[in-house]
Amino acid sequence: MSNSAVGIIGVGNVGVAAAYALFQRQIAGRLVLLDTDTRRAEGEAMDLMHGQALVGRVSVQAGDYADLAGCRVVVICAGVNQKPGENRLDLLNRNAEVFREIAGRLDRHAPEAVLVVATNPVDILTTVMQRLSSRPASRVIGTGTMLDTSRFRALLGEHYGVNPRSVHAYILGEHGDSEVPLWSSATIGGRRIVDQEVNGRRFDETALQALFERVRGAAYDIIDRKGYTNTAIGLVIAYLVRVILEDQKSVLPVSVDPAGVYGISDLCLSVPCVVGRDGVETPVPPQLSETEARGLSASAEVLRTSLAGMTIGGGDGGVSETSK
Repeated sequence: MSNSAVGIIGVGNVGVAAAYALFQRQIAGRLVLLDTDTRRAEGEAMDLMHGQALVGRVSVQAGDYADLAGCRVVVICAGVNQKPGENRLDLLNRNAEVFREIAGRLDRHAPEAVLVVATNPVDILTTVMQRLSSRPASRVIGTGTMLDTSRFRALLGEHYGVNPRSVHAYILGEHGDSEVPLWSSATIGGRRIVDQEVNGRRFDETALQALFERVRGAAYDIIDRKGYTNTAIGLVIAYLVRVILEDQKSVLPVSVDPAGVYGISDLCLSVPCVVGRDGVETPVPPQLSETEARGLSASAEVLRTSLAGMTIGGGDGGVSETSK
């Protein structure tokens, strides 16, 4: 178990799932939970603490920004919900104002922490946080397409009848409708699935495109059934936090500014990057097919269009959990 402290801002469905995953796996020695609903945060902290006899000693407390001093990682799951009659751009601008408040407080109280942004739209808000925070952009990471990639590998594992951990395949670009599956570099056991038989199955373009559509629509399907998604993204957050705390230097599809990789810059989207104790170290861009390259460029333009209309001002500054 790490002795490091981790903060979570926003303890709604996603924040609580992340806290539970971090607690159950003993990834941090101390968890600090923040929410504008302080009694909710206190209740969640108490509830987790009562599981120590089953899991091990992990301190969990509800706190304020001052309590984040010394945290090596702070996870941001906070934002405002859409009001009746409000358009997407209005919502983005209000969330940007919330992030301005969060950024200022984190720069004062936890200037050395790596920030993990999980609030949707994660690519837009990671870009906003990178611009607002005084810390290096490499220390502001969005969860990006880690969840999409996990879903992709899980369904490919099911399709080919293998453990998903044996599947190496990425979803890049936006965490959203314009995301891009990398079929050309997807492998199982070192065999490229596009041109080699794997476990008795050949690449079936129609079947696998339908599989990708299930990946892309997974959040909609889950929300339609249970109202929100939280458990898998909670696991994603815990995994990413562990990679940072343990300086694993793992290659993950996180949301960052590619800074010219694939000709994309000045916005955040997911590309594979080496991640360690100081956040993102370097991108590890796979070679793309022409179709994939066009798709990634189109995904970047979708995000650029959203960013172009944004301002940071107004809003009521309230912070609460938003669904993933």
